[in-house]
Amino acid sequence: MTTSGLDTVIGGKAGNPDAVKKHLAEAARLEKSRDRYGAIVELRAAREISGDPNVTFKLAYLLDLAGEENEAVALYTEITSAKRPHMNALVNLAVICEDRGEFLRAERLLTQVVDTDPNHPRARLFMKDVQASKFMQVTETVSTINASNAILDTPVTDFELSVRARNCLKKMQIRTLGDLLKITEAELLSYKNFGEQSLVEIKAMLQSKGLRLGQGLESQGGRPSVRKDILDELKALVPETVLNKPIAALELSVRARKALQLLNIATIGELASRTEAELMGVKNFGATSLVEIRERLLTNGLTLRQLT
Repeated sequence: MTTSGLDTVIGGKAGNPDAVKKHLAEAARLEKSRDRYGAIVELRAAREISGDPNVTFKLAYLLDLAGEENEAVALYTEITSAKRPHMNALVNLAVICEDRGEFLRAERLLTQVVDTDPNHPRARLFMKDVQASKFMQVTETVSTINASNAILDTPVTDFELSVRARNCLKKMQIRTLGDLLKITEAELLSYKNFGEQSLVEIKAMLQSKGLRLGQGLESQGGRPSVRKDILDELKALVPETVLNKPIAALELSVRARKALQLLNIATIGELASRTEAELMGVKNFGATSLVEIRERLLTNGLTLRQLT
């Protein structure tokens, strides 16, 4: 192990080469006697007074073996972000990233190694594994999407619903399961002749399939996302720059702004994609706030979404 940089000033204190060597020797002894945690303690002490990246690498390596993956990643990242990144740290970090499913990051790390040393055996070997894993992930994702799309395209007429519920969904132009998932409870109840019994019926049907109303309006991260078809319609009416304006541009009252925050509405386009029923369903949102929002949207050439 190289001792270059042992006298580097760390945290305002000059390193002590003799102390570092003592800690490293003790760490090696403890590791040999299978006292991994004792070795980690000694390496931590050596790192405190040493700027040698090899000390950090050894500590990260043992932490990873001990199951302290997050700390190991932090240390590996530190010595791979330097002007002259630690080659073995790049490889080890890439292996952890692959295990975590972070294939693009793993590939970038290994590319750094191969660009510097095209014949690096471990880097070349792991690069093949990463690229194979990445391909498998893409294939699995495409298969999942295709399966999901097939389910979402199922006509609502295929489900056991009452005549009243079916007729209401038909008049609202809700033809498939995917369409139904893009509608909220408030929107259904706001439609003429759509009653509580029909709502209970539809929710029970969806629940039996592990689904719920409004699910199609949410992204994977849980943040509501505007339906693509609605956005496309809005883009035909007003410029995209208007749709992307923040809600703050409308200069709404505090009560109206708080209501929109509860719905995670961040842009004018997202607001225009909502219906009156959705807004009125928010606690303390009243007719005054509704009128205010209508007026502000109108000045931008927009209105709240209308159900057919």
